[in-house]
Formats: sequence, C-alpha cells, structure tokens
Amino acid sequence: MNRNIFFSLLIILFIGGRGNAQTPDFTFSPTIGAAQLFTAGNQLGYPIIRLNSPDQLELHFDDIDESVKNYYYAIVLCNEDWTPAEVTEFDYIKGFNQIRIENYRISSVALTHYVHYTATIPDPNCVPIHSGNYLLKVYLDGDTSKLAFTRRFLVTDAKVKIQSQLLTPQNFELAHTYQNIQFRLNVSAVNPPNPLDQIRVVVMQNYRWDNAIRGVKPRVYFNSDLQYNGADDFNFEGGSEWRWADLQSFRFQSDRVLTANYGKTSTEIFLKPDVDRSQQEFYFYKDYNGGYILQTQEAYSAQYQTDYATVHFIFVPGGNIPLDNKDVYLLGRFTGGGLNDSTKMVWNGEKRIYERNFRMKQGFYSYSYVAVDRNDPTMKGSFAQTEGNHVESENEYMILVYYRALGARADELIGISRFNSLNK
Repeated sequence: MNRNIFFSLLIILFIGGRGNAQTPDFTFSPTIGAAQLFTAGNQLGYPIIRLNSPDQLELHFDDIDESVKNYYYAIVLCNEDWTPAEVTEFDYIKGFNQIRIENYRISSVALTHYVHYTATIPDPNCVPIHSGNYLLKVYLDGDTSKLAFTRRFLVTDAKVKIQSQLLTPQNFELAHTYQNIQFRLNVSAVNPPNPLDQIRVVVMQNYRWDNAIRGVKPRVYFNSDLQYNGADDFNFEGGSEWRWADLQSFRFQSDRVLTANYGKTSTEIFLKPDVDRSQQEFYFYKDYNGGYILQTQEAYSAQYQTDYATVHFIFVPGGNIPLDNKDVYLLGRFTGGGLNDSTKMVWNGEKRIYERNFRMKQGFYSYSYVAVDRNDPTMKGSFAQTEGNHVESENEYMILVYYRALGARADELIGISRFNSLNK
C-alpha cells in the first residue's frame, strides 16, 4: 500500500478526519458557554505545558442545559500551520485518547440553568509525549462527530536559545504606529542539516493567531546561529490599550454599562457605545490584552453560581459611515479569539452603527474591534480604522520555534520566548 494512503487512513481512523472538526478555537454547540483552557491557577495564562514536566492546564466549560451529559475529550497533534500531523496517536500520546470528563457541578443561585464541567490536562491516562501544537476536541457520548468545541494548546521541549528585542520600525511611515521584533536563535542542540528548511518560526502578538507572522527566513545564518533581523519582517500594529467590560456584577452596573433589563429568567446588558478611537491620542492604562477572567463581586462561586446575560455591543464608526469594503469584528479571547461569522459585527443601516450580541458569564473582559478587507483571503484584522495604532502601546509577544527532523512526519516545538513590550 502507498505510504501516504496508509497514513491518511490511520488519521481518519484515529482522529476522526479533517474538515470542521479541526477548526481551532471554535464552539460548535449552541449550548456551550464560557469554554476556557488555561494554565492551572491563572485564567490569563496561555495554555502551554513543558514536555515531561508536572505542568497542568485547567479546562472549564458550561452546558446551558439542566441535564448532565457524557462529555469526552481527545487531543490531536498538529503541525506548525495547524494542519493535523500525519502520525497515529501512538506517536504522540502515552495512554488512551478518549478521556471522559467526570467532574461537574449543577448551577445554583443563577437564573440561567447550566452544568459546569471541569478537567485537568494532561490526564494520567493521556499524556503528550511529543512537543508541538495540539488541538483539544471536546465532544459528546464518545462520538467525535458530536463535537462541542475545540481549543489550542502548546507542548514545548526547550532546546534552543532565543534572544529577542523590540525596536521602533526603521520605516518612517510606521515608526509611530508599529512595533518591530527581531531575534536570533542558537539551534546547535538539534544540529539541523538544512536549518533554512527544517526550522520555522512564528511570532504572535497578544496570543493572536489571526495576525501571527510566519514563513520568514533568517537574514543571517552562520553555523548554528540564525538571525531574524529584517527591518520589516516582523512588524506589528501597536494598537491601543484594549477596551474593557466589567460584568462582575449584573446588579451593580459598572461605568461601561448603559442600561440593563432584568427578567425573571434572564438578563440583558447594554454596554455604552464604543466609538472609533483611530484619531485619538494615546492613553495608557493596564489591560488584559484581549484576555478575560470569570469572577464575581458577590460571595458566590465563579464556576457554578454566577449568571449569564445577553450582552449588547455597539461600535460607532467615524462619521457613522460604514467602513468601505471592510467588515468589522469583535476581537477577544472570550469568543475563542477568531475572526469568523460568530464574531462579525452587523451593520444597522437605520441607526448607522455596528452591533452584535454575545452570551457572557459574569467576569471582567477585554476586547477590541478590528477591520478586515473583504478581499483579503487571510482574514488579517487591522486596528487602523477602529482602535488606532501607537508605538507606545503595551503588548505581549511570543516567539515559537519549530523543527522538522529529516524523515519526520510532524513538527516539534523546540523553543518559546515570551516578553512584554514595556520590558524591552
């Protein structure tokens, strides 16, 4: 049998094929709420674990239904570009790849009835043994076709040293609005015969995959030293500090709430309209860079006693004129962080505003708006016409280094560097 056909059959057999089931950070079930995967004990911590370490992640989600269901999860090893690796489960897992989520708690006090589920990853019976990109798939009744949602996480095996710096772009037109990242790698630990093809890097800003920069080759290569010092290779929009919505209490309205409707079985929150900030001066304040924390001001458990509300967002473009040939999306990790139909704002021609409703649990949220050119197949969002860009903005950056050994069928994640623009 042809080798490629053989491995394709194995992939279909063990991970349920490709297609929508592989869409990262997406919620498929309409009853799923507040799906989180984060570093144990830190809701703002991006889900990263070190290979062969005691590191753990926490998985939390609600099923907005009163009945307890049989949820399972599986993990899928992916390549640097998030395509499924052409390997079997036995190549990247020690144990079994179908883990039942047994910890749950039925909600109390809250008007919205739901069941809160939680799990710790990795489970002792499902341990990653290969570094790289992983996709967590949560599904019903042990049937991967009943997919509820997916979330990304990373497993790293630190083998390379990364020296990075944040600079002001040399291009004068970008000097006041963009931030430039340059770095160098020492890859002697893996000693790749052809580093220009075997080493790949991805640079992310605020843990966003929609504007991650990949596919860049080093400008200088000598022995095991790779230097990524191109003046325009890793330029990121500075953006502004992220907007916020304090929803820790539905009874005591925060300064971002315009009004609220309280029903016997539900709550509606109307946030104050968000205006275009692209022409405003830079103003610094501490933010969550798109992250969020589920918590409450009342003496309740944030996991199973806090409530949900339908939250109304409004974005007012400059001059109340819709952006020409562009769509506006709400960006934040509480939506999964993706730019898709579920996060696309809807233009209201009568009110001359963009609007969208989201079902949200009590907590503190940060978010922004981005504009996407309708003719751009990459769906890369820009702050230029919604938030404005400033070189002074505080942003978090992460450099990921991948390696594909000769004859290997999957990428390894051999290095991670994280830093904040204020500390560089």
